[in-house]
Formats: sequence, C-alpha cells, structure tokens
Amino acid sequence: MSLPIEDVVDALVGHMTDGGVCVLQAPPGAGKTTRVPLALLAADAFDGRLIMLEPRRLAARAAAERMAQTLGEPVGQTVGYRMRGEAKVSKATRVEVVTEGILTRMIQSDPELSGVGCVVFDEFHERSLNGDLGLALVWEAREALRPDLKLMVMSATLDAAPVAALLGDAPVVTSDGRAHPVETRWLDRPLHKDVRFEAAAADLVNQAVRETTGGVLVFLPGEGEIRRVMNGIDVPKGAVVRPLFGALPFKKQRAAIAPEDGVRKIVLATSIAETSLTIEDVRVVVDAGRARRARFDPGSGMSRLVTERVSRAEATQRQGRAGRVQPGVCYRMWTRAEEGALPAFPPAEIEAADLTGLALELANWGAAPDELAFLTPPPDAAFGEAVALLEMLGALHDGRITDHGKALAAMPLHPRLGHMLAKSGTAGPALAALLAERDPLGRGAGTDIATRVKLLGGAVPPHANRGVVERVRAEAKRLKRFAGTTDRSLGEMAALAYPDRIGLRRAGKDARYVLSGGKGAVIDAADSLAGQRLVVALDLDGDAREARVRLAAAITEGELRALYADKIQWVELCEWSKRDRKVLARRQERFGALTLDDRMWKDAAPDHIAQAMLTGVRQLGLTSLNWSKPAKYLRARVQYMREGLPDWSDDGLLASLEDWLLPYLGGVRSAEDLKSVNIAEALRAALSWDQMQALDAGAPAKFTTPLGRDLALDYADGAPALEVRLQEMFGVTTHPRTGPDRLPLKITLLSPASKPVQVTTDLPGFWAGSYADVRKDMRARYPRHPWPEDPTVADPTLRAKPRGT
Repeated sequence: MSLPIEDVVDALVGHMTDGGVCVLQAPPGAGKTTRVPLALLAADAFDGRLIMLEPRRLAARAAAERMAQTLGEPVGQTVGYRMRGEAKVSKATRVEVVTEGILTRMIQSDPELSGVGCVVFDEFHERSLNGDLGLALVWEAREALRPDLKLMVMSATLDAAPVAALLGDAPVVTSDGRAHPVETRWLDRPLHKDVRFEAAAADLVNQAVRETTGGVLVFLPGEGEIRRVMNGIDVPKGAVVRPLFGALPFKKQRAAIAPEDGVRKIVLATSIAETSLTIEDVRVVVDAGRARRARFDPGSGMSRLVTERVSRAEATQRQGRAGRVQPGVCYRMWTRAEEGALPAFPPAEIEAADLTGLALELANWGAAPDELAFLTPPPDAAFGEAVALLEMLGALHDGRITDHGKALAAMPLHPRLGHMLAKSGTAGPALAALLAERDPLGRGAGTDIATRVKLLGGAVPPHANRGVVERVRAEAKRLKRFAGTTDRSLGEMAALAYPDRIGLRRAGKDARYVLSGGKGAVIDAADSLAGQRLVVALDLDGDAREARVRLAAAITEGELRALYADKIQWVELCEWSKRDRKVLARRQERFGALTLDDRMWKDAAPDHIAQAMLTGVRQLGLTSLNWSKPAKYLRARVQYMREGLPDWSDDGLLASLEDWLLPYLGGVRSAEDLKSVNIAEALRAALSWDQMQALDAGAPAKFTTPLGRDLALDYADGAPALEVRLQEMFGVTTHPRTGPDRLPLKITLLSPASKPVQVTTDLPGFWAGSYADVRKDMRARYPRHPWPEDPTVADPTLRAKPRGT
C-alpha cells in the first residue's frame, strides 16, 4: 500500500542532493519515519551513515525494525539502532536510529561526526531539550566544520517556517498525509472535582468499548495511572488489555503494538503512542486529556515529570490515531466548552526544564547559548542558576569546563548525581540510580533514604513498587563503571549531590531546618529523622517559604566538615537586631546559610558597630533621634532656604545618614543610646562654612529685640516666625523683616506668663487697632505690668511695676 509520503519523496531527495538541508512537515501516519531514510539511502543522497534521531527508545527500535523488515534484513545490518545500554549495529550499517542522548555524546566526542553523511531529526515538534541541543550542535558543526553534512528536520505539527529560518531559510516540503474521518465525542459536563481521575478514565473506556468495535487506544499520563485504570476496566469476552509505557520491558511493548488476530485489543498508553508508532486495527481513541512533561522541580533540584493538560495540537494527534486504517471515533475526557482553554501547543522543554545538563554540554562544546542556533533560547535566569550549580560542583571554573566537568558530561546522569557518583565508592551507583527514579515506597514511608537503599539488597516487600525497584537495580549495575573509589556514608554522598540542601535544625521543639542554600524546610515531628541536627534534603514539596521534606539523609557535623572544610569559614558580623533594638556583634562559623558555631565578638571595630547602628536608624526612623529645639530650628531653616543647601527632608536625611550622622555614632549601640546624640551639632557639622554663611544671610537664626535679647526664629511653617513678650516690643513702629527678601516675621506676641496673645505680620497695625482691646484684658489680668495707652512711644520692658505704684 502506497504511503502519503511517497508523493514528496522525489522533492525531498532533490533538496537533500542539491542544498543538503530540508524541513519536512508531515502528519502522523504519512510514513516519514520509516520511508524517508530508506529513500535517501536508495537515491545515494549521502555518503557514509545516516543518523536519525528519535525522542523515545520504543520508537527508535520500532522504526529500525520496520525499515529492516522492508529491506528483508535483520536489524543490525543495513539498518540498526543505538540507545543507552543497548545497540544493534554493524560495519554494514548505513542507517542508524539513535535516541537523543546518544547523538549528543557522538558529536561531543567527534564534532566533525566522522563517517556520518546525513542527520535526520524525527518528531522535532516534541521540542525536547536534547532535540533542541542536538540540532544546535549539528548545525554549528555543519557551518564550521562539515559543509557537506546533510541535515533534515521532520515534524508532525510544528510550524515549519521558524525551523526553516533557523537553518538558513531551508526549503520546506509538506505532505498532506492520509486519514479517515474521525467522529469526536466530548463529555456532557465537566468532571466533578470529587471524581478520581483514574475512575473517570476507566468509566470512559468502558463506555467506548460498549459503544464501538475494533481496537481501542487509551491515552493516559503515566505508568501509575495505566495500572490503576486497568483495574477499573470491564474487559469483554474476546478482548485483551495491553499497557504501553517507556519503562515496560521491550517484549511487553512489542505485544502492545503488534497485531493480534481474533482478539479485540485495548491498549493503555502514554504519549509514547502519539507519533512514530503505528498500532494496528485501532479504530477508537480515548483521550484522558493529560500528559507528562519534564519540568524543573525545585523540590528535587532536577527535572521531574509533571502532569499537565494536553495541548490542542497533542489532542489532534491523538484523535488522528483513530482514523489511520478506517473511520473511527475519539472520546475526549473533557467538554467541548473546555477545549477552548487548552493551550495551542505544548511548551518547549527548554523553557521550563532544569538546564544544568544543557549548561554542562554547552561548556563542554565551548559555546554560550547565544552563539548557537536555538529555536527557543534558554531563559537567562534558569541558565544562570544552572551555571552557578555547576560551579559549586566543580564542573565549571570561571565559566570554563574542568576535567571533572568533562567526566560528568560523559555520565548518563544529572550532574548532581554524576558528581556524587564520581566522588563515592561501591554504594554510589545504587544511590544515584535511586535518586534518578521515583520513590519506590511513596508517601507514608518516612523520609529516610536509608530505608529505600535497603530495598535494593533484599526481597521487595509488598508495599514497594517492584517495577521501580527492578529498574533501580538494573541502572545501578550500569552505573558501576562511573563510580569512584572512596566509600562514603549515605549522608556524605547525599551532601555531595546536594551541597545547597544540607539542613541545620533550628532551635525549638519542631523539626524545622534552615538549608545551606538559604531556604527553610520542615520534617514531620513523627519522622525518624526529625531529631537529627543535620540532614540533607533530597526531595522537597516545593513550597517557597518552608518546604516539607519528602526524602532526606542524616549527616554528622564531622562528615560535613570533612567534605567541605574549604567552604566553612568564620564570619564577623555586626548587625542591627530589630527584636533587641540594639547592635549585636557576633563571630559565626558558617557553611553557606548554616551557622555551625556562634560566639560574641567582644572586640568588634567601632566603625562596624556604627554602620550597624545606621541600619537601626533606618528601621526605627528619624523619630528615634533626639530632635532638640536647636536641631529642629536648624533643619527648618535649611528646608526653608533650600537653594544651595542639602536636602533635609525625611527621605533626604535618611539617604545621607552616612554623611551627617555616622561620625556621631561612636559608642552608640542601641536605640536608647541614640537619645544622647547631639543632632543639632551633627547637622551643623554637615554644612560647609560657605553654606552656613549663605544660611545665616538667607534664613537668619535669630532676631534681636529692642532689649538686646537674641530670640530664635522658627521656620517650621515655611516662613520665619518669632515668639516674643508683647511688652518687649513697645516702641517698635516698623514691622521687623528678615533675610535678603526682607520678609515680614510672623510674630506671636506673648503675655507676661508667656501665653499667646496675638499673632501678627503688621505690628504698627496691631498697635493702632486691636491693641486697645488686648490692653483692657491684660490690665485686668496683669495689673502690676505696664500697659501704656500709646505703646509706640513707650519703652520696651520685661519688668513689672514696683509694689505700691
């Protein structure tokens, strides 16, 4: 039977022969995965080998087997495959299907890709991190070293134009594909929040089996959901249920995709079945609407698979699986109204995954992210955090890869775990494999990693996940060749992988910890590790304020000091204590944010104490200072005049504390001590001689009364003001003015008892007007004081009349 891709094969071969670069856009089922490499081989369009990149192991095997079958050969002859831990290739192999990590290792060890004539990226629309990296490296190798290297990118749903532009405006070839019509059936109403996901999925599968005929393909997010849904399916007579997920043994994977005569097959699969694989006789698709994606998990410090809603593009691909061989039906576990809220495409992994491995690969390649052709550049912040972690692990130094970093890049592990493995002995592989997998015991088994390690050496108890344990055991065997020679405790190994997650127990009855990276964590009080002074948090729930520890290892202080002696330092601190309202001077022995020892710093330098007091003043505010009248008056004069003088507003004074207040904080250690600081003197010292001269001329500090007394002028209200005894102004017939602009003083006239009597800016007017009424009142109250009828000709006085007069 002719495949849709046949219609464009000649165009593909032509582009690859002429320009050596091409982008192919073809929907699932068009035949691109198994037909295009063989067509290029038959046309002699490349020299040497063709490397085709597949994002999944099962798809790589299946593609190689199908192409070998087409040629009538066993796998490993003309067509072979290579993946981590397994390879079927020979000297005769011309087409080699590889998984993504394999291509990265190939080009890192041989940047020219010697013996390779063509590289094909299949299913590039999945936008895996390794796929993006592989394309960037291959494109640079072609541009700088191998202009003869041919390159093709194949995608099912991705907009091809940006990829083509990235590859120097490469030609785009589109295959329309071939599909039968598919009827789509949605839920009548949204799932109730109390309905369990697996129960709802099983009910929908049972409905689909009752209402239809033919094979059923069910899309679920992961292995756990597949196993739970299997338990809820009512399997009709003559039908079989087959699981399909990445960690399943290959024989069982093959059973899920191979035709089975005389039985109705119900396949429960992850997104592994969306593209690349063809499952015979599928007429019905049940889409549970969830997918697993790699995301950076702050709890583990590495990428983890998280469950998210599918995108519309993924839903379309899944739907199409029902129409590959004849008209079909697709059941969607969401309502038609909910479909509009689905994202158009899944996000590229590079946008949200842990970038530590990517940063290490780029350092090994010797290029910065902006020097390579990334369809989506790695986010700056996440990339910076990845580089910082690699520096901490010793994989990078000043941004350049070290010998240790090169060794880590060669390991099939996250750099955290690779670092631990390289520095550890016989127990390292087991712990590395365990931490790279999901917890085989799950919640409720306590946090101690030691209980998980014990599982690997004996019989698997019923409450453990046997599949996970077996995978960890197998991976531990493969990792033995990378292990170092120094036997260490679990705590030491954990601290090597997570130097930023070493936790010191806080004071108090609760098991709360501060982590060396600065964050907080808590262990359940009933947990076996809750009494430990030091732990290493291996997995956290991700809470930004205080994360709950899900996995941890105990470590002793001696072990910590032995591992990180060069990172433990004494720090001398003078800090303002908001709680104690004073400066505390301490000498602390620290590892990151952990304080291992804390002592008083008795001979702290005075300037350190004064600087800490400034912090206290900033927290307490200017009201904590001793604002005497002279200080207030001086500040008001400066604010009144302004021009050519410093900003003594609240903000201005706080911003310039170091300039005017710091020199006067000698011996001051507390909020109470601040009361003794002469603020007026500090402010005066902050003004230069020229500034003081200008201030005295523009905003005089005092007024001299007719009796020769100097009285302070107050500028607090924005104008010069004076308080003076009324009788002291007798004989003054011209209103007093001050400053270069000769502004009238606002005079508050006081009684003999210094109580306000009148406020005026026109003293002659007061004498001629309301003084008469004031005189009547004052004569009655203060009969022994002079109250002349005409104050303009009377002598100023502060004295009372002698008794008897």
